[in-house]
Amino acid sequence: MRSTVYHADDLERFLMRNVVATMLEIQDFLGTPVYKTVLRKLKQLSYRSSYSHGGSYYTLEKIAQFDHRGLWSYNNVRFFSEHGTLMSTLQHFVDESHSGYFADELRQSLGVSVKESLLRLVGNGQVSREKVANRYLYCAAKSAPRKQQLLSRNLMDLAEHELSDEAKAAIIIFLSILDEKQRRLYAGVEAIKYGLGGDKWIAGLLGMHPQTVARGRRELLAGDVEVDRARKAGGGRKPVEKKHRRSSPGSKH
Repeated sequence: MRSTVYHADDLERFLMRNVVATMLEIQDFLGTPVYKTVLRKLKQLSYRSSYSHGGSYYTLEKIAQFDHRGLWSYNNVRFFSEHGTLMSTLQHFVDESHSGYFADELRQSLGVSVKESLLRLVGNGQVSREKVANRYLYCAAKSAPRKQQLLSRNLMDLAEHELSDEAKAAIIIFLSILDEKQRRLYAGVEAIKYGLGGDKWIAGLLGMHPQTVARGRRELLAGDVEVDRARKAGGGRKPVEKKHRRSSPGSKH
């Protein structure tokens, strides 16, 4: 057995030279087969382990050059994430997504198989899984962002070939600022425009209950809508007062 005892500084220089190394390579360099000994040395450094290949690749924090997604790859086969493990990275991606993710989209983004990890996250209640267009969409576990992701995905899927990206974004922004009543009436307008079956179609599109859409449609058709004042009382132009001509001294009153 090698008698030389290496320190954390030696391991840091080793990783700087090699950029990325496996556990076996580090064990060989340190002259020890003991996994815990290597981990103690690594913990003295700011290091990262890969989310791919079972976390068997290691690098230094200052070596990794993470992109805007928080990902970095070396030689296109060793993947690292500033969010940590594969499960932590998947949860971050899903939580921060504007429209949720299908499994194949996550697999393409991360470059590794994600199905088992996603199912574990769903089982742990860390992400949600909803059916959209007969596929499972992975969404945030919290209700409010999940509803917004489903709405965005429905709009994307149903209007994919009809709206530009700018138009889709504008619709999402518009819907997000409406209150419950305004949202119901907007859904009613779209259901009327759609025609037969519009209540159900618009409900699926906007993530609403069909009965809510139907109520908005009925209110509009019946004219049963209370219109709020657009201006505060006293707003707008001041009324023009009529000016009366002065009567001459000799005139009759």
